[in-house]
Amino acid sequence: MTLNSLQTQFHKTLSEIYSKSEINTFFYWIVEDILNLKRIDVSLNPDIVINQVDLKTIQNHLNRLQQEEPIQYILGSTEFYGMRFQVNPEVLIPRPETEELVEWIVSDLKHQSKKHLLDIGTGSGCIAIALKNELPECEISAFDISETALQIASENAKQNEVIVNFETQDILKLNSLPEDIDIIVSNPPYVRVLEKEQMHDNVLKFEPHQALFVKNDDALVFYRKIIELAIHSSKCKTIYFEINQYLKKDLKKLIQSYDINKIEFRKDFRGNERMLKLLID
Repeated sequence: MTLNSLQTQFHKTLSEIYSKSEINTFFYWIVEDILNLKRIDVSLNPDIVINQVDLKTIQNHLNRLQQEEPIQYILGSTEFYGMRFQVNPEVLIPRPETEELVEWIVSDLKHQSKKHLLDIGTGSGCIAIALKNELPECEISAFDISETALQIASENAKQNEVIVNFETQDILKLNSLPEDIDIIVSNPPYVRVLEKEQMHDNVLKFEPHQALFVKNDDALVFYRKIIELAIHSSKCKTIYFEINQYLKKDLKKLIQSYDINKIEFRKDFRGNERMLKLLID
């Protein structure tokens, strides 16, 4: 089979599930990963014949895409903040919105003295590792309840040649923060169960629910706990959160109940309220 006929097969197989541009993206990513050919190579040489071994691997990837498995899990990696991260169904796939949260923190801290940052719910380690890469003078620690996720995060740190202090920790059972933490950053579970019906199967079927969902009647459980930990800390006075845009009002009410008035919400590139910074007196 040639590259040209393979691309035609991708569109024929996936057209009822994905847009034309998405299918082309999948095709070019897979061809680059398996055949080491760039998009320009495919355009210039559409009649290249694919050998049977590579074709079998590509057909397997195509079948998985047809089942709506995320391309990042199929390839086993993704890009975040210009870095390459291993991912599998034990960790969430890093999102572009989270890159904006990292950018906000980097912008705030790049001219400050050395700080110790704690990433709560690190998953693949993307936030912690990107921060360490951009702020090498800062010490970065990261907690997660999943030991499997932390194994992946540790591999990602090694692959990206940075040092992050990873630790298995159930934040809801933590009584106090390490004494030397200056800043918390967290992208905690924040999707209410009732929002499942609005979500695509590629998320619902494959991404880890423990890292996504919270109960409808206690959607802010992680935010509340993290804020309380910071309030009772002698040193930690700044928190950066990724948030659920639909819970902004409830979150603002929660924050104000702790007499925290220095609050800044930010919109992501789609215009949704997805980021929050708190300064605790």
